[in-house]
Amino acid sequence: MKFVGIIPARYESTRFPGKPLVMIKNKPMIQWVYENALKALDEVVVATDDDRIFDAVKSFEGKVVKTLPTHQSGTDRCAEAAEQISGTTNFDVVINIQGDEPFIQADQIELLKSCFKSDAEIATLVKKIDSTEELFNPNRPKVVVDKNDNALYFSRSPIPYIRGTEENNWLSKNTFWAHIGMYAFKAEVLQEITKLKQGKLELAESLEQLRWLENGYKIKTAETHSQSIGIDTPEDLQAALNLF
Repeated sequence: MKFVGIIPARYESTRFPGKPLVMIKNKPMIQWVYENALKALDEVVVATDDDRIFDAVKSFEGKVVKTLPTHQSGTDRCAEAAEQISGTTNFDVVINIQGDEPFIQADQIELLKSCFKSDAEIATLVKKIDSTEELFNPNRPKVVVDKNDNALYFSRSPIPYIRGTEENNWLSKNTFWAHIGMYAFKAEVLQEITKLKQGKLELAESLEQLRWLENGYKIKTAETHSQSIGIDTPEDLQAALNLF
């Protein structure tokens, strides 16, 4: 199968405006994302509605397309970009690469690609939870999977509930999985899911992947042992620079 990576990137951000263009050492963040994605993909495209990001990608000779400013999610932006490049680029699967993860690792992209050796429609990554703090953090979505590694449900709550056990002992009774928010989609599925209306589950949990499950799509999961660093705030950037 042929894969293309699309990096949705917008300039406006409530917590960190302009973050795709912040400098990490001698490169803007979007360039780090782009170059690291190329380690696992032959074709990578940035999708943005902002001229400043567009020009920055052009300046390091990256591929970039302009998209509408009205998209509500990175998935929607990816879908429009995929339509734009479909006439000139041959691909079966679109990998949505977060534009705020400059240290994304090639092995994570390879894991997503491996899911499509089976009958995957959508693929994403999970990582074993190893701390009670992470387990009960509502900003860290959790997922339960079936015996074939397909996602059954995503939640901001710790799932499954361990009956008859103190919460600080839950990790000793069950394996819990955190969701790592990278996705890959069969090209036709990506176009289909962006036309779906929000459902009750998504509105309750504010997790868009629940819309896909609610409409009968299967989401294949693969386990990663790596945790890439997402940059949502200036404080995150400073932490990343320290680690760098």
